Amino acid sequence: MDKQNVFGFTLNSLSDSLKDFPKFRAKQIYHWLYVHYENDFEKMENLPKNLREFLKENFISNAVEIAKKEQSSDGSVKYLFKTADNLTYEAVFLKMKEDKFTLCLSSQVGCKVGCSFCLTAKGGFVRNLNAGEMVYQVFAIKKDQNIPSNKAVNIVYMGMGEPLDNLENVTKCIQILSELDGLSISRRRQTISTSGIAPKIKKLGALDLGVQLAISLHAVDDELRTKLMPINKAYNIQNIIDEVVAFPIDSRKRVMFEYLMIDGINDSLECAKKLVALLNKIKAKVNLIYFNPHEGSLYKRPSKEKVEAFREYLLKKGLLCTIRESKGLDISAACGQLREKEIANA
Repeated sequence: MDKQNVFGFTLNSLSDSLKDFPKFRAKQIYHWLYVHYENDFEKMENLPKNLREFLKENFISNAVEIAKKEQSSDGSVKYLFKTADNLTYEAVFLKMKEDKFTLCLSSQVGCKVGCSFCLTAKGGFVRNLNAGEMVYQVFAIKKDQNIPSNKAVNIVYMGMGEPLDNLENVTKCIQILSELDGLSISRRRQTISTSGIAPKIKKLGALDLGVQLAISLHAVDDELRTKLMPINKAYNIQNIIDEVVAFPIDSRKRVMFEYLMIDGINDSLECAKKLVALLNKIKAKVNLIYFNPHEGSLYKRPSKEKVEAFREYLLKKGLLCTIRESKGLDISAACGQLREKEIANA
């Protein structure tokens, strides 16, 4: 039997795999992995020798490695991970205000969606990440950044890939990250961002995981959205809005609508007016994002004045809106940039 990635186990499933050992041993292993950030089985000193030998024979704890990282002057760090089958994917560590941290995770190697503004689309879709490969992003970043185990972090599934196209593994990752005896990251601190696969939004809602939902909207009419995001042909804006209205959300929270501001494309006040009308009946929050230019891109970054005028209009009309502070502009921070750079240089 092939060795299994230890990072892909919930506490219960790990305990089941250790059926010949006392139940508390699984908690001890979780403690080593997610509190001490130790993934060398031999260094798990309070485990008996026969258990350490069992772990080495049946599990692997280094199926993924950090292949490269780039540090920004603003404290952001872009990580490139390499899998056992020599594929690469990215994650980003974001230092927010007031000593708050956000980890942006990938769910796939590549992506099927093919958004015209996203560099990840250039490489096409390769495969889904398994739960262990996703969890490892959090383990490795927290370890590398020396983040104490009891320090709360926010998780956003906004990296490479469409999370709802890999819902089974994403769901398992959420379960593992939220284990109280492990990383203990509240599900309310975990946000799934989707390009708008309407039937899978419904399926996610039925799972009632307690996570937050973010919609990559980026346009206020179907014609433009289809140009930017071809998936809109299958699931148009109204399909998405209908599923968002039905989605179970914490009464204290709002559904996030991500809106990538592209110069001369979707940044007019007329677009702002249409956005207000579109989200009129939803408890929504709009997150305006500056387009992050990359080599060969057809699009440009809008001016600060345009973005702020757009935001002010939304606020004046009662729609909660923030501007995402641009991070990592001096590194390969946009989705797919570091991976594509490494592939080009290989």
